[in-house]
Amino acid sequence: MDGMELIAHKNEGASQSLVEHLKNVAQKASSFAESFNNADWAYCAGLLHDLGKADKEWQKYIHGEKSSTGVNHSEAGAQYVYSRLNPKDPFSKVIPYLIAGHHAGLPDWYDGNGNSLQSILDKNSYSALLKVPCLKEILSHTLPQSVPFGRNKPSSELLEHFHLWIRMLYSCLVDADFLDTEKFMQPEQYESRGGYASLNELKEKFDRFMHGKTAASAPSRINEIRNSVLESCREKAKLSPGFFSLNVPTGGGKTLSSMAFALEHAIRHGKKRIIMAIPYTSIIEQTSKVYKYGTDDDTKIAEYKKTGKILFGEENVLEHHCSFDFDRDDESRLLKKQRLATENWDAPIIVTTNVQLFESLFNAHSSSCRKLHNLGDSVIILDEVQMLPPEYLKSILSVLRGLVQCFGVTVVLCTATQPALEGRIGSDTAQFDGIPKDQITPIIDNPMELAEQLERVKINTDYAKDKMSDWQAVADKLCEFEQVLCIVQTRKNCRELHGLMPEGTFHLSALMCAEERSDIISDIKDKLRDGKPCRVISTQLVECGVDIDFPVVFRALAGMDSVAQSAGRCNREGKMQCGTVYLFNPPADCPPGLLRKGADVTKELLESHDGGLTLTPELYKEYFTKYFTRLNDFDKCDFDGMMQKERMCARFQFRTLSEDYHLIENAYQTSVYVHYHSPKTGTDNINLLTSLHSGEFDKCVFRKLARYSVNLPIDEVKELVNSGRIEQPLEGVFMQSLSDDSLYQTGLGFVADSAQSYETYIF
Repeated sequence: MDGMELIAHKNEGASQSLVEHLKNVAQKASSFAESFNNADWAYCAGLLHDLGKADKEWQKYIHGEKSSTGVNHSEAGAQYVYSRLNPKDPFSKVIPYLIAGHHAGLPDWYDGNGNSLQSILDKNSYSALLKVPCLKEILSHTLPQSVPFGRNKPSSELLEHFHLWIRMLYSCLVDADFLDTEKFMQPEQYESRGGYASLNELKEKFDRFMHGKTAASAPSRINEIRNSVLESCREKAKLSPGFFSLNVPTGGGKTLSSMAFALEHAIRHGKKRIIMAIPYTSIIEQTSKVYKYGTDDDTKIAEYKKTGKILFGEENVLEHHCSFDFDRDDESRLLKKQRLATENWDAPIIVTTNVQLFESLFNAHSSSCRKLHNLGDSVIILDEVQMLPPEYLKSILSVLRGLVQCFGVTVVLCTATQPALEGRIGSDTAQFDGIPKDQITPIIDNPMELAEQLERVKINTDYAKDKMSDWQAVADKLCEFEQVLCIVQTRKNCRELHGLMPEGTFHLSALMCAEERSDIISDIKDKLRDGKPCRVISTQLVECGVDIDFPVVFRALAGMDSVAQSAGRCNREGKMQCGTVYLFNPPADCPPGLLRKGADVTKELLESHDGGLTLTPELYKEYFTKYFTRLNDFDKCDFDGMMQKERMCARFQFRTLSEDYHLIENAYQTSVYVHYHSPKTGTDNINLLTSLHSGEFDKCVFRKLARYSVNLPIDEVKELVNSGRIEQPLEGVFMQSLSDDSLYQTGLGFVADSAQSYETYIF
């Protein structure tokens, strides 16, 4: 235009032509979409995504000249491709969604958050570009010919997943765009990506490690059972991809056995990667250690590292969650590579949170969606699947069905307490379709028999019917035992009961930062291993997957899934003939909401099972069936209204749903960075807090501080800001005042008087 070369990017005097960038992105995006047979759709989107950069004003801007107007370069390509299609065809909107949103995020069709696609397509930003000579080849390229939902012909049933298909194409486009731009602007960073071991190589490592582990294990009944579970996983891995359930009681070796299934299945059926999604970061840290080193015991990890007898190694396991520190001083090259891998999940094994996985699947922003195409042809293991939030089950189970039916994903529902997710779920007032009953293949053929073989605890209900008189009565009972874990419903209950216990009793709740919780769990394991006195008062954060083993556990009345998870912390290794779990009716009422509904169903089961409760798959099925009928809503985010109601017309509210989709409700809470000096390791984050206080708002500082944050009610935080005990160095960023050392106390966590009112916060 007017003698200027059309360029897409400039970097230190060098430039990348616009046509080159468009073709590069098209080629890369199409290669990503090949796995679901829609490469031509992704190619077309890539070829036209930056068409608006050919605008005169935008070219003036990139050449360093003053531009008279701002130009939205994402709209022209969307408008142009839409003009070449039949607007009555719902598939005519697909590529416009992708192009219009490749920077700002997938748009809403109707007015909502940001510019609507409808309003964008009503404009004309492309007509002048039709006369640009170098764009002739680009503009005349053939439109997509492949059948939408390439692996399956569209049907009324598959149109449920229309939105997911658009998201997957969008992921192909935005990841390709990011990568080609990075290759030109930051070539060294681009070259540092990839280079992982293949799944075949990882399976060799796994088989070698498991052979050594089995050979070194002392013969025992539990080890025989774990080997049997392992063999079942390997055998069932030969079956066709789809939904599988791994129903194994706590202590049955799910972590390694599920990986054995995933590796065998992935190699046999051409899957590309394995993704383990877990409810809590505390379990992720533990599980990641097992996959990296073969154990979560720090002493053994050091030993394994010295001998080189580790499992997959740090370089092949991507740990993606908010508490992982990618900026440690050691191994910076590896950590940088892993940080890059969190952007698009191109690693072979990923351990992440349910929040990261499912919020990405319903997100509209390009940064969150880059990874989605790498879910295709993967094995997804949902660990502790009973922890999926019920009010989001409709959308979660729908998207899982879509991944399996349209994108070659195998899903493993892994838990000791399998929820009833098959068939029609709920009651007449609120119900939806789960996973068809004939589509879930059990990996364990006789879960009842396995439950009997692994039964290591008895549930004592002597204190379950009548309320305990007060917390002192509970404390007195606990003091009868040298090693005992007590799990209560709320942070307030935890603090109150802990205050009545002898000195040396551990306190665990989310009023403590992740760094301190890790230290305490490590100390607890040391004391239990050495046979020393160890009493712990905890909220339910200790239940799922935390590998501790007490002879006695007390559990305040809760849902049967929580009771079973608590039991998993008792006689975990089967060292005793039988451990005891005391179910007790606490002096404080259960908080309203889902927790109370679960506890009420457990009370019903106590009444109907006069002979006592035995933890079996039938009991869990009975519990979840009753529990789901008590719920009023499985679609809190209005997935139906935004993604299903007008799917036949491709009218989706992508951005509005994205803003409303939060598995963990943070609307009334906010994070506060606290000061913690670790008595165990000597680490101290005071320098990070000082940097933040001084106005250093670097991403590196925030990432390092992630392990030193506590979630608190917003109203409480505002009160503490007004009193000067909490500072606000940046809008929406809160930290403990550097002049107030009493606000966070080692062993107790956040201890402001106002924190005593957190009676509805269960972690």
